[in-house]
Amino acid sequence: MPVTAFDSALTAPLLSDPEIAALIDDAAVTRAMVDVERALSRVEGRMGVIPQEAAAAIDAALDGFMPDMADLGTGMRSAGVPIVALVSQLRDQVGADARDHIHAGATSQDIYDNALLLCFAAATDRIKAKLDAVIALLSVMADDHRFTVMAGRTRTQQGIPISFGAKVAGWLAPLKRHRERLIWVREELLVVQFGGAAGTLAAIGPQGMDVADMLADELGLERAVSPWHTARDGMLGLGDWLSGITGTLGKIGADLLLMGQNEVGEIRAGGGGGSSAMPQKANPIGVEMLVTLARANATNLSGLHHASIQEHERGGPGWTLEWIFLPPMVLATAAALRIMGETLSGLHVDTARMRANLDLDTGLIMAEAVTTALAAHIGKVEAQALVKQVCKDAPGSGRSITDLLRERCDAPVDWDAAADPLNYLGASQEIVNRVLAL
Repeated sequence: MPVTAFDSALTAPLLSDPEIAALIDDAAVTRAMVDVERALSRVEGRMGVIPQEAAAAIDAALDGFMPDMADLGTGMRSAGVPIVALVSQLRDQVGADARDHIHAGATSQDIYDNALLLCFAAATDRIKAKLDAVIALLSVMADDHRFTVMAGRTRTQQGIPISFGAKVAGWLAPLKRHRERLIWVREELLVVQFGGAAGTLAAIGPQGMDVADMLADELGLERAVSPWHTARDGMLGLGDWLSGITGTLGKIGADLLLMGQNEVGEIRAGGGGGSSAMPQKANPIGVEMLVTLARANATNLSGLHHASIQEHERGGPGWTLEWIFLPPMVLATAAALRIMGETLSGLHVDTARMRANLDLDTGLIMAEAVTTALAAHIGKVEAQALVKQVCKDAPGSGRSITDLLRERCDAPVDWDAAADPLNYLGASQEIVNRVLAL
């Protein structure tokens, strides 16, 4: 029976991503553990740590070998890691002549951490591709809606007019920054782990770090300055990056939820789920999940910070916590990017409704604009006082603030121009240009 929402047949189709799940699931991690053991044997054979004949025999015997997963699970229960059972199976597989040379100088954490790194490397490659696809969709949307005016809202209330293109650019900019951050996130994360029992590589001797360097090259990882058994900043950096992406997508989701309310009606998300009781409903399920997954990752990120508190040269509780929190964060991020891509591809932007919503409340949204225009003639203080008064009088009168200003002020203001939202978009075009140019 599944124990998490990410591997449940009921909830995983909504909250997970099968492509990424296949890169970090039990089978993928197990294959990676075997690959790490093979790579270690090849390196140690070349370095003379183990006989070259034994290294060649190990490499050949383990080619395509898939361990017994049930046995690994049993071993995990007793040893707290699957490596003890894995090494036993590998020794049986390679035979008597080479069995003593498997896993030479390594500790369980070396093998498991490196296996996870290989899986996370593949997963972040695919997550980046999904992120690039979302960035491309948002870039087109920002450019297409440069001059689509809508209400800019602060503290949930209408403030001043904005361009929908500039709003989308505000969604897009942090995603582009997240894409750039992946460069250094991977540099800090994908660093070989090889320290032996307590981080000294004493079982290998003075050439221990040379073996570590060669293992890094063999696995396609960065060379380590030192073993990092209890220095988990690389894993924490990955979690922070994942949570950052879903946080940005969750913000977009929250905006879309509010813009898609029936009373607002500025966007309509494609698809949608029905209600068992209300036949008219088309619930924005995907958009809701953007918020859900963002909150899930934010919660799990706290757990990763707890996991970084480790004891001495190698710890158990914090290390195990990473297995609980980090893989679901990978899946949540991949799912959020998938949902975001699907949402944007089917999103209907109702530009007419956006424009109509600007005309609510007798033109109050243009108060700052008309104040600016009026201040050029009568001064800022007097203009603010006059506009503030008409903002109080206009609601309920059936008249706009510009109608009242025309009556109460003889300043030569072009009120129609001052009240046109297109004339009060400020630096919106430059903002869009700068974000698209990132």
